[in-house]
Parts: sequence; structure tokens; C-alpha cells
Amino acid sequence: MNRRWNFHRPRRIFVPLLTLAFLSGPALAADDEAPQTPAVSKTELQRREIVDKGLAFLAKQGQSDAGTFSDRVGPGVTALAITSALRNGRTVDDPMVAQGLKALQGYVKPDGGIYGNGRLKNYETCVAMLCFSEANKSGKYNDTLKRAKDFVTGIQYGEGQRDPSDPWYGGVGYGGPGRPDLSNTAYMIEALRAAETAPNDPAIQRALTFVSRCQNLNSKYNDTDFAAKVDDGGFYYEIPTTKIDPSTSEERYTPNGGLRSYGSMGYTGLKSMIFAGLTPKDPRVKAALQWIRDHYDVESNPGMGSAGLYYYYHTFAAALNAAGIQTINDADGTQHDWKADLIAELAERQNDDGSWSNSNQRWFENDKNLATSFALMALAYCK
Repeated sequence: MNRRWNFHRPRRIFVPLLTLAFLSGPALAADDEAPQTPAVSKTELQRREIVDKGLAFLAKQGQSDAGTFSDRVGPGVTALAITSALRNGRTVDDPMVAQGLKALQGYVKPDGGIYGNGRLKNYETCVAMLCFSEANKSGKYNDTLKRAKDFVTGIQYGEGQRDPSDPWYGGVGYGGPGRPDLSNTAYMIEALRAAETAPNDPAIQRALTFVSRCQNLNSKYNDTDFAAKVDDGGFYYEIPTTKIDPSTSEERYTPNGGLRSYGSMGYTGLKSMIFAGLTPKDPRVKAALQWIRDHYDVESNPGMGSAGLYYYYHTFAAALNAAGIQTINDADGTQHDWKADLIAELAERQNDDGSWSNSNQRWFENDKNLATSFALMALAYCK
């Protein structure tokens, strides 16, 4: 495994200049010979083809005249769609991107947040931060990003609201006050890193405390009652603070009252720990990677089946890219090129119109704009 961590953007390949040495032997090729173009693999050609089809769907069928995507649910899908386009090579001058960015700016609030009706303040602001960060080469959105950073860190559970010993300390939920969760906290970490916040920033380190308490790992980093009940290195979505009855949800709870790990949270947890500065030597990272090896899958969201499948694909690709992992040996010892596996799976699942969608309506993934945006963001990490 490559030991260098890579952060929020898809990995880019940099070609070094060749230093020519004058050695005895045949003369150098004539100046007028055409330069050799590196061969493009069939897998990469397939990736480009399905990406182009997905982007064409968003531009021609997904975007409204106002520049938004699925705006009935707020600006979140618009931010994800435009981010997916930018990460797949579109520029800020691309008509779809330009219209989307303009529409997204209309959601910037006086308090610095970037949201619709306020129910999803943190989530919408964080995904908008990712989008504006991708579009910020000129520095146009510096002030927007700074104010948004202040906003999301202001609604995080810090020392003013919770003691560091509190299970909810460091976390953040959809709209501020209320139950925090791993997904929203992870979005905040990624948004802060995208806005060039250092891993050792206090807000990120507070968030790491919460993320660590969402891991099924019996260690000094998880002092909740759930740490030892499953202890498989995976991650769960939230930390209950009241007594739970395992019989109320076999999907969420184990018979002994533990919290079940599942795929999209496993990769979300790993990604968050990397963005927060943890290395492969950290026991939390080691345990997370082992869980991933034991549950490798591109056909379903482990533990959740088809629910949240496209969100899973995005977190799967983002985490493995951030970890610098090229191949994975699964529980049976089979080696997988995860990028090739994911590209092939998404190619098979793509609709004739270029979109993706989930027949499982949970978490709104039956919406083509949302599922397509997640798929394209995943594919951006597969270059």
C-alpha cells in the first residue's frame, strides 16, 4: 500500500520532465518524428465514456433553467452535481458549471451558511464548500469559503456545548442542534480540508474525537458502551445516548446491544481519519482497513444491501483514493483492482439516458440527479 495519504481531490498524475543523457550509441530520434502518446487502457476509456454520458445527462436533462438540480430538496444536489462536473474535467466556464455556481451563490446566507430552508444547514453548507473549493482557482470564493467555515465550525459540538467526555462532543448533525452523526461530521471534515484547513485544526481534531467514538473498536479512542460489543473495526452512523432495545431494529443493533458496522460508514470513517492526519500506523486506521478487506464489495453496500448504494460508491472511492490504495486483498485472499471493479460495476448500472438511479428509494437515491452525481464523483477518483 502506498503510504502517502492524498486529500480531498481525485489523484492527479504528474509527468516529470525527462533528463536526456548523452550516451554512446544510436543518435536521438529526428526532431520531426511525432512524439509517442501513452496508451490509454480499456478501463480508462470505459471510465471516460460513462463519465461523458453521465455529464451529458446532467447538462441536458438534470439541470433546471435556473441552474439548479432537484432544488425541491435544497441546494445540496446542485452542489454535488457541479462538484462532480468539476472533478471530471469541466471548467468554471462550462455552461452547466457556470449556471450551477451562480445558482448556488444564491443560497449564501448572511450568517455564512449556504443552505435552503435551514433543515439541512450543515450538510448543504459543507457540500457547497466542496463545490466552491473546486471552482476557486482564481480566489473568487475565498470570502464565501471563510464565512462558511466559521458557520459550520460554529454549529459543531465544541467545549461550549459539550464536555470532551460527552459522546456527542466534536460531532455535528444536519441542522446544528440535535443528534450528530458520522456522515455530517465527515462532510464537515472534508469541507474544511477542501478549504485548506490543516489537519491539526481544533475543529478537525474535535471531529476526530467523535469519529473515533463511531468506530467499533475497543480502544482508548472509544470510551462509549458500544466499543467492545462488536469490535470489528467498522463504523456506525450515530451514538445513542439513551438505552436501546436491540429487538427494535435488527438492521442497526446486534443482539447484545452493539451497533452494526456497515459499508458506507466504514469508508466514511476511514476517509475522515485520513483527512484528520492519522497514518497507517494508527490502530484506528489499521482496524478500519481490516474491516474493509473483510467486507470488500462493489455490488452492494455491506450491511445495508441496496440502501444508500451510490453514496457508498462515493465514499468507497474517496476513502481508498485518500489512502493511496491501488489493490485490495479480500477476505478470501483475492486481489482486486478496486478502480477497475468500480468502473465495470457503474458501467453496468448506468441507465440508457446516461444517468444512474437506485430502485431503493431510501435516502432519496431514486432521484437521478443525486445518484448520478455520486456515481460521477466516485468515477473521478478512478482515473
